[in-house]
Amino acid sequence: MNLIEYADREMLNMNVANVLASELRKCLTMHDHASFAVPGGTTPGPIFELMSTVELDWSRVRVMLTDERWVAETNSHSNARLVKKTLLNGLAAQAQFIPYYREGLTAAEGAAEVAPTLAGDLPISLLLLGMGGDMHTASLFPCDPELAQALAPDAPLLCPATPTSQDTTRVTLPLHVLQGAMSIHLAIFGEHKRAALERAQSLPPEEAPVGAVLTNATVHWAA
Repeated sequence: MNLIEYADREMLNMNVANVLASELRKCLTMHDHASFAVPGGTTPGPIFELMSTVELDWSRVRVMLTDERWVAETNSHSNARLVKKTLLNGLAAQAQFIPYYREGLTAAEGAAEVAPTLAGDLPISLLLLGMGGDMHTASLFPCDPELAQALAPDAPLLCPATPTSQDTTRVTLPLHVLQGAMSIHLAIFGEHKRAALERAQSLPPEEAPVGAVLTNATVHWAA
């Protein structure tokens, strides 16, 4: 794990946006397209807004979510809605978006339908993750009854998640897909999450899922 500390959150947002854009450009010089997996939540919004103004060949970037609440994009809790509002506008509006939600299907049914379609975008070229104070990342939550499936090395490429600590069913990329990303970045704020990050490094994935993706990750932190 490579940990980078920043003087403030604004500096973190600016630097992470520049780093991610630079990595996408580099990927596009070597490949026909780049897959960019992104989280929801409040932390990445300012990073996405900065990236949306960057000039690169966005038409060859395919944006996918690390996880999604099983709600329509019209719902305020939808990660797809957040990403479209903050990242997929301006210059980045040309990027291709891969939605997960399927109207009329359960999360398990939708995950089974979407999973096979993701193979062409793997391994993920560039992965940005967030982390909760409970040491979850994507929708890999400690104590989720379905966590064992998502941690399995042969897990489907998209898995349902029903964490008892949350009130919405979700879908998530499994651990082996996250670990297989060509470049992994994690952005977190606050002393509480810094302490959680340090705890996660000594705990098994069942208790601290984020710990399982830290080995090759660059962690960006500001108080």
